[in-house]
Amino acid sequence: MEAGADWIHCDIMDGQFVPPITFGDGLVKSLRTLGNTKLEAHLMTNTPERHFEAFVEAGCSRVIFHAEATAHTHRLVQALHGLGVEAGVAINPGTPAGSIEPILDFVDLALVMTVNPGWGAQKFIESCLPKVESIRKQRPDIQIEVDGGIDPTTIRRARDAGANVFVSGSYLAKASSIAEGLAELRHACGSR
Repeated sequence: MEAGADWIHCDIMDGQFVPPITFGDGLVKSLRTLGNTKLEAHLMTNTPERHFEAFVEAGCSRVIFHAEATAHTHRLVQALHGLGVEAGVAINPGTPAGSIEPILDFVDLALVMTVNPGWGAQKFIESCLPKVESIRKQRPDIQIEVDGGIDPTTIRRARDAGANVFVSGSYLAKASSIAEGLAELRHACGSR
């Protein structure tokens, strides 16, 4: 937050949708006490709807669930909007962009995973970029987030494909400081 991140992206993993287990709403709630930077919960979980209220109450402004985790994407988007937060839908590298086409007019954000979810420090999967392009063509106004392998080189490629929201973890953790890492990413992306 002190380094100037626009959002804090919280990866929530249940040990079922992806093998690792991370943390829950309690940790997110404790982050809310540290400042006003917006928080988003990325639910890499089965039955994500069971966790919506907890993460909204913890202070998240946006909740992202995986299309692969439900047969009811539209209903889940409605539920999130009913809770007063932005709704995001994510797709894994092996999931086609067309799988979320029917709900693109209803979501606030589409997240294209550019690594397989579950672990940090993976290599950016270049073949995910045509999905970003496809979503951008269909919805020129939607927020498109990419998550995985984001560094000064890949952020430019993702931006050029149409992404406008970027999640970076490992790159920032290795930077001399988070603030310097954010500045390098913003410079590479052509923003502030």
